[in-house]
Amino acid sequence: MKLALHLNDFAWPVAPTDYGRILTEIGQSAEAAGFSVIAVMDHVWQHPYAGDPAEPVLEAYPTLTWLAAATERAGLLALATPVSYRSPGMLAKTVTTLDVLSGGRAWLGLGVGDYEAEARGLGIPYPSAAERYELLEETVQICLRMWSGEHGDDQPFDGKQVHMERALNLPQSPSRPHPPIMIAGSGANKTLPLVARYADACNLRPGPDLPKTLERLRSLCEEAGRDFGQIVKTAPWRFDVGAKGPGIPALLEQLRGFAELGIDLVVGRVVDDYRISPIEVMGREVVPAVAEF
Repeated sequence: MKLALHLNDFAWPVAPTDYGRILTEIGQSAEAAGFSVIAVMDHVWQHPYAGDPAEPVLEAYPTLTWLAAATERAGLLALATPVSYRSPGMLAKTVTTLDVLSGGRAWLGLGVGDYEAEARGLGIPYPSAAERYELLEETVQICLRMWSGEHGDDQPFDGKQVHMERALNLPQSPSRPHPPIMIAGSGANKTLPLVARYADACNLRPGPDLPKTLERLRSLCEEAGRDFGQIVKTAPWRFDVGAKGPGIPALLEQLRGFAELGIDLVVGRVVDDYRISPIEVMGREVVPAVAEF
């Protein structure tokens, strides 16, 4: 099993002018520690699950681009872009640009979104849930068109939510056939069927229902003619290796539990990541051990 570093807390006790330096140190330390992917939450306010909405937040794609310049090997993922926040064509272009500048390390991470107050607060479109699910599927379809061939698809796209005249995309993404597509969410009736049809990876909610969720996805893959084993199964977690954390042995047992269920990649926030030393501890004591699971 592998681990990914998730940046979802930017309430660092530093001046805003120091954020670039801290990000560079985090990215380079995470890569040296053996994290295979660096993910950044795609929100513009802090999500209530992580803190106060008024806490500092960095926008995902400029942050990922900065990290691309600071690193050489790690995958780069927005976890996850709410589909109504960016038009599909511009999102595909943004991810393509990140892929070009990073030498083929970009992922596309998508979800239907779950933070209406954030969207309403900043005037970002946030249609009904039914419309967002339609938009999720059409966004994947459009991205696949833009990543097809040498320059995209010249045919129009006429969906329920999106209308495009020409899916031109140059320079083309160096990742072939396209950057990995992750669809985040555990919804049995709407999200998982889209994972089975389109996704290279999923991000599933941890908890007692996780085995049932994985079995549901396996069944949907069989119906869709997809190889369940080819979909990277990921789950979010929290890596706290400090004095107040559960301790390294307890964390390793938690991660072993994920591996035994069939999770391939655990995406976690390293508590106090800005101090760098917790990332280094993960590299010495956790990442190598987890690689044996």
